[in-house]
This record gives sequence, C-alpha cells and structure tokens, in this order.
Amino acid sequence: MTVRSMIAAGREGSLAVQQLPNSTDREDGSLVPTTTTGHAALALAHELYVGRRKRERFLSGDLFGEPTWDILLDLYVAAREDRRVPTTSACIGAHVPPTTALRWLRILEAKGLVEREDDGRDGRRTFVRLTDRGLLAMDGWLEGMLLALDKAMAKAKAQPAG
Repeated sequence: MTVRSMIAAGREGSLAVQQLPNSTDREDGSLVPTTTTGHAALALAHELYVGRRKRERFLSGDLFGEPTWDILLDLYVAAREDRRVPTTSACIGAHVPPTTALRWLRILEAKGLVEREDDGRDGRRTFVRLTDRGLLAMDGWLEGMLLALDKAMAKAKAQPAG
C-alpha cells in the first residue's frame, strides 16, 4: 500500500473514529471531549508505551513494527500531561527511521488524528499534537481497555485457587 492510497483511505476515516462519542464545540471551533478518562487512562497509555520497549528485551523489536501506535501513545501522554512535542521528538519516539516516522505523521495528519503547529519563537521547529478527534479516539480505546482489564481481573479473582 502506498502513502497516497493510505491517505486516500483515511479520508473516509476508520469506523472506530467515526463512531466517537458526541463532543461540544468551543468558541474557536475546536472540540471539547465529553468524556474524561482520568489518571488511569494516562497511566495505562504510559505503561503501554514503556512496555513496548521492555518487550524488546524478550522478543526482537522487528517483530512489532507499529510506529503509528508509538506516536499516538506518545502524543496522548503528552496531551494529558499538557506537554508540547516537537516533530523531531515524535519521530524519535516512534523508534523507526525519521523518514518513516514523518510519513506516518503525514498519514495521521491526513486522517485528522494529529496536527502540526509552528513554534512561534523558532521558525525552524514545529510541534505535533493529537487533534480533538485523535484525543477522543485514544480516550475511547483506553477506556475500553481499562474496562477489559477490570473484567479480566474480576474473572481471575473468581477462579478457585489451585
């Protein structure tokens, strides 16, 4: 699949992103998420990102090539911690060559999940962040994972010891 075909496919948006919960508009036209995930979702996103690096101690890193997931997790944590992420840092955090990371950032941007903003003080630098749509998508996925983990733990506790 080429970058152009991936971007074109993204114009319709994925089913999961199309089914996001409703949101409200701010005066500036951006969206305010109507759901909050709190500290648990942030902690889960952080642990997932760190866990992906730890996994490489046991299994070869080239088995798990998902630079977009690394980018999304990294940007989610940054958004919830109210940090700005330079584009170069997002590329480093993807753990792939910079050209590959930039290609995936363009695809995520075309799908409306991330956006870039210029650094007002340094014209050579740009920042990247999740859009409101991207933040809602990550909130929804993380909320679902937290529920699934709770359910799994409840099942495990209900099993007889033995």
